[in-house]
Amino acid sequence: MKLHVLFLAAIVASCSSNANKTTEENDQANNGHEPITIDEVWANYNPGVVDFEITTPEAQGADIYKRIIPNPEQYISDNARRVLQTLYFSPEDSIPQIDTIKYVVRDFDGISYKSGGGNRVRIDYSTNWIEKSFAENDTAKLDYETRGVIYHELTHAFQLEPQGCGKYDGKSPFWAFIEGTADGVRVACGCFEQDFASNDRPRGGNWMDGYRKTGYFLYWLQLNKDKDFIKKFNRTALEVNPWSFDAAMKHILGDKPENSIESLWNEYQTAVGDITAEEKKEA
Repeated sequence: MKLHVLFLAAIVASCSSNANKTTEENDQANNGHEPITIDEVWANYNPGVVDFEITTPEAQGADIYKRIIPNPEQYISDNARRVLQTLYFSPEDSIPQIDTIKYVVRDFDGISYKSGGGNRVRIDYSTNWIEKSFAENDTAKLDYETRGVIYHELTHAFQLEPQGCGKYDGKSPFWAFIEGTADGVRVACGCFEQDFASNDRPRGGNWMDGYRKTGYFLYWLQLNKDKDFIKKFNRTALEVNPWSFDAAMKHILGDKPENSIESLWNEYQTAVGDITAEEKKEA
């Protein structure tokens, strides 16, 4: 996987406080701030050894991180499992094999990025961002924000990559798939607000815009078209070649005019109030 520099939020994860609930019950009760339940089938899955390191321990953000995340290896592993159960049906699926997740907390400008490839990935997380996110001394808010970014970054580690649709260049279908899926997972895991009226959801745009614009669209499709949509969307990277958004939508939902990418996007934009029914007709 190529380097993905993300100017979105920060990194970290936590154990579920809803362990006795089913996933469906937890999703219904989740206020967007509690970690989703880890399904039993994923509870003992090994996402890779977490090699954790703080390379600038003198930074204030490093001290905040250590106080809030006393067991980072478990924290990161558990959130990797949450990402995996959002992307895949079971551990038997075609999941990229990650042997090591190198996780580095250090002082740098920016927020977080994933690098590396093959069976070893690296995630860097900025102490500067930790300090900014903790400006109000709100531990829960920092955990919520940092969990959201680790969901995004770990999606890059474990997601599949579509073929025949360009490269990671900020504009291709490949790029939009990669970044849109990562934010779609973040929304589905509850670390962007799941209310489509929330300011977390950008208005307008296009399915090719990536990040949250694509991510919220994928989440809406999961709520309204297929409860396993994100899993199936990820899997189209193996099943559709050459890959395109239009081909992926029809592969999942059926080869009908109403399932074209343009029709689905317009339906989504109308449903969330970004365009009116009249504007939809004119389009």
